[in-house]
Amino acid sequence: MVCLGNICRSPMAQGILESKLQEAGLSDVVVDSAGTSDYHIGDPPDRRAVQKSKEKGIDISYYRGRQFGREDFDEFDRIFAMDFSNYENILRLVRDKTDHQKVEMILNLTNEGSNMSVPDPYYGGEEGFENVYQLLDAACDVLIDQLKSE
Repeated sequence: MVCLGNICRSPMAQGILESKLQEAGLSDVVVDSAGTSDYHIGDPPDRRAVQKSKEKGIDISYYRGRQFGREDFDEFDRIFAMDFSNYENILRLVRDKTDHQKVEMILNLTNEGSNMSVPDPYYGGEEGFENVYQLLDAACDVLIDQLKSE
């Protein structure tokens, strides 16, 4: 799960997916999040992202920001970008066709081929974090169904 700073959208997506994986009994799937920038390396998620996740029964308070790197192509089978700008930033790091094929826009899970972005809630209010949570929750439901059928 990749966004710009790794303090709002991507840690929320990581927490949602980890929670759903646990419920589904899919304990062999590894989930992580990162940012394409280095702005928040080592920082905890935004307090509003932590609060929104906590309201939904998910604890992301112990996550720490890290920067996406080429080594992530070796570690992960699928890489989900939260928006098109970060999608392009990730693609700048691909080494080959295999790397490229791993990168997806997360909302294409629920809106196939739309390339819709998860809006960045950082400068918005409470409703922005709720909206982001709902979008990511729906996308993670689709991903869980895909993983169950593999």
